[in-house]
Amino acid sequence: MRTDLLDQTTLAVLGRQITSHIVSISSEPAFEARLLLAHVLAQTPTWITAHPETHLTPAQQKVIAELVERRAAGEPLPYILGHWEFFGLDLIVSPAVLIPRSETELLVEHALAWLRSRSAGQRAADIGAGSGCIAAGIMKNISNQRVFLCDISLPALEIARQNLLRHLLHGQALILQTDLLSCFAPASLDLVCANLPYIPTQKLQALPIFGREPTVALDGGADGLEVIRRLLEQAASVLAPGGMLLLEIEAGQGGAAQKAAQQVFPLANVSLWQDLSQKDRLVKIQN
Repeated sequence: MRTDLLDQTTLAVLGRQITSHIVSISSEPAFEARLLLAHVLAQTPTWITAHPETHLTPAQQKVIAELVERRAAGEPLPYILGHWEFFGLDLIVSPAVLIPRSETELLVEHALAWLRSRSAGQRAADIGAGSGCIAAGIMKNISNQRVFLCDISLPALEIARQNLLRHLLHGQALILQTDLLSCFAPASLDLVCANLPYIPTQKLQALPIFGREPTVALDGGADGLEVIRRLLEQAASVLAPGGMLLLEIEAGQGGAAQKAAQQVFPLANVSLWQDLSQKDRLVKIQN
């Protein structure tokens, strides 16, 4: 976006300019325009709407122009802002981690319900933790609940560590660099939560997010279930009797994922849950 077009423009006019500039890349360009302006002015989107006649300083004009160009080029908005909301928490994000999505809140809700129905001291783990959004959502809502945060990526675990510090949760967590459940002893966990890579490779390569979010957090192999199957095999021994395993899945994987879980846990209660869009999103395994 040319900075000379921004001279002496109000927030109202600038918001319309930004909206038109990113309309081809965004499903909510007007909303994103308010978020970008709020970010630059260190205000809320509501404040931006309520002060349409406000002018930007030359320095602010330059910054907003640079951010809009990045967004128009396809960079995800949360990476530009450096943070994103999940389950009521403002979380730090970077290209090292998957952007937290509202669909994953279903997993957190089920984890919280299960933990609250049991006595304190349940041993929980967030596998493929990324930004730490699942673990943070659990620990912020259950006082003194401890959670292992596990990921194979050190840069991702650094973002998770920053989020734990941001929300004063670092004392409840233990961060581990590990491949899925490989570092855990038999029957050592009561609750396993996992939002693993589950998009089939060929499908992923055709999606707009390909190359813009970490492939290691998205690519689930030929049918999208390769990493999930490995976790299930490891969980067969690691999950304690009476434990719970929660797996986020792609919308089209419900039947296949449920079958894979039942093959590994033939005596468990394996159920399938839908998100707010009525799409299969969660496999729940009660051991």
